[in-house]
Amino acid sequence: MTAESGSPWLIFIGAAAALMTTSLVGVLVGRWLAQKLSVEILNTATGASLLLISVLLLWDALHL
Repeated sequence: MTAESGSPWLIFIGAAAALMTTSLVGVLVGRWLAQKLSVEILNTATGASLLLISVLLLWDALHL
């Protein structure tokens, strides 16, 4: 993108803003979930989602 646009600072600012925005959304959603759910439920949900993602990645890698 930088090579095509000719303005690397604009691309840098846009990428930095995107990173800050996604981090802010993650923090706000995480805080909201922590207030609504217990730690045990959050740990179980996190573990299950990571297991699902790893199974899907393995499936994708084996069926190329």
